[in-house]
Amino acid sequence: MTKYKKGKIVKGVVSGIETYGIFIKFDEFYSGLLHISEISHSFVTDVTKVAEIGDEILVEVLEVDEENYKLTLSLKNINKKNPKKNRQKIKETKTGFKTLEKKLAECIDLNLEN
Repeated sequence: MTKYKKGKIVKGVVSGIETYGIFIKFDEFYSGLLHISEISHSFVTDVTKVAEIGDEILVEVLEVDEENYKLTLSLKNINKKNPKKNRQKIKETKTGFKTLEKKLAECIDLNLEN
């Protein structure tokens, strides 16, 4: 019986990168494919922007093929469970709320008319 189970989050090392996905090695027996469709809920154009060979990466196990020692993997569900990782710091603009301040009276009048 394998230590890899469906739904488990495991750490592996990126061992190969192709246009269609990332290959990850876990131990002396098991390896898996993180298909491009399982990287993000958004459209991914370039898998090389996600990881490089030798990087350690956390992935979720979707399927286990014990006979061939292969795992089917997902990254997008992990990112969904940890939304803080996707947050970006808010960058303040030079105009800030000045644009809103200028348009506020106009917007109020427009809404009162409707």
